[in-house]
Amino acid sequence: MDRTPGLSVRFKLTLSYAGFLMLAGGLLLAAVWMFLLRYVPDRAMLYDPDVRPHGVFPVRSVLLDVFVPRAAAVMAFLLVFGLVGGWILAGRMLAPLTRITDATGMATKGKLSHRIRLPGRRDEFRELADAFDMMLEKLEAHVAEQRRFAANASHELRTPLAISQALLDVARTDPTQDLSETVERLHAVNARAIDLTEALLVLSRADQTSYAPEPVDLSLLAEEATETLLPLAERRGVTIETSGDNAPAFGSAALLLQLTTNLVHNAIVHNLPEKGTVRVETDAGPESVVLTVENSGEKLSPRLVSTLTEPFRRGAERIHGDHEHEGVGLGLAIVKRITEVHEGTLTISPRPAGGLRICVQLPAPPAHFTKRTSDQ
Repeated sequence: MDRTPGLSVRFKLTLSYAGFLMLAGGLLLAAVWMFLLRYVPDRAMLYDPDVRPHGVFPVRSVLLDVFVPRAAAVMAFLLVFGLVGGWILAGRMLAPLTRITDATGMATKGKLSHRIRLPGRRDEFRELADAFDMMLEKLEAHVAEQRRFAANASHELRTPLAISQALLDVARTDPTQDLSETVERLHAVNARAIDLTEALLVLSRADQTSYAPEPVDLSLLAEEATETLLPLAERRGVTIETSGDNAPAFGSAALLLQLTTNLVHNAIVHNLPEKGTVRVETDAGPESVVLTVENSGEKLSPRLVSTLTEPFRRGAERIHGDHEHEGVGLGLAIVKRITEVHEGTLTISPRPAGGLRICVQLPAPPAHFTKRTSDQ
C-alpha cells in the first residue's frame, strides 16, 4: 500500500520523552515558585548598618528577577537533555522492532529460512519475535509441502498421459494391433486420470476452508458410506461391521461424507486378500465426537504409518494385488485436510494383529444446535 511519508516512531517517541520531561520540569519549578511565594513576603525592612539609606526592600521582585532566568536555563537544559536522551532510549527500545522489520523484508523476498531469534527474557517484543519465527517455520514447511505436492501431482498426471501416448503410438505404427484391447486400456488409463483430477479438486476445495457449517450426524454418514462401498467390499471378500450411537458434529456435510467415504474405501482396498474385515464405529462425548475405522491387513511399521497422510502415498509395504480400485494416493491426505478444516485431530496407528486403526475426533457442536437436531 502506497502511503504518504510521515514521522518515524523513534522521532515521535523522542518528542514524547522530551515533552514529558519538560512538563515534569515545569511542574517542579512551578511548585518551587509557589513555595517561595508562600513563605517570602512582598517587602522587607533593611536593618543593615552598612546600607544607606534605611528603607523597605522589594523581596519578591528581586526574587523574580533572579528566579526566572535560572528557571528558563533549567527548562532549556531539560529540553536538550530530553531530546538527546529520548532519541537514545527510543533507539534502544525499538532495536528489536528493527530486527523484526528486517526479517519481514527478507521473508517478503522469499527467504523463509531466516529466523529472528531475539535474545533476552520474554517481553512484548520477544513474544512478537517468537510468534513471527513460528509463523516463518510453519510457512516454510507449508511451502515445501506445496512444492512436493506440485511435483508429485505433475508426475502423477504425466504418467497416464505418457501411457496414452505410448498406446496411441503403438496403435498407429502396428496395423495388426487389436484396437479393442487398446481402447480398453486407454479407457482404464483415462478413468484413472479423471479420478486423480477429481481428487485434486476435492483437496483444493478442502484447502479453501470456506463452507456453510451445519449440524451433521457422523453415524448417518458412516452408514451412507458403507452402503455405497458395499459392492466393492463384497467383490474383495471384505466384511463391514458398523456400530455406535448418534455422533452429532458441526461442519460441512459434503466434506465429512468425503472423509468418511475415503476412510472406508481405504480400509476395504488395503486389506487381506480374502476374509478381511472393516469395523466402523462412532462415539459421542460431551466435548467431541469420534469416528473410528479399523481394518485387518498386514502388520505395518510405525515409520510407514507416519507417512500415510502424505499425498500420493499408497502404502507400498501393504498388499500388492489388484490395483483396480487402489485410488490415486490422495485418500488419507484429503482426510487429514478435512479434519484440520473442522479443527479436529486425526490419529493413525497400526493394529497389533495387522492393519490400521484410524480415529477422527471432531469438536462437538454447540448446545443449541444439538438441541435443535434432537427436536427435529
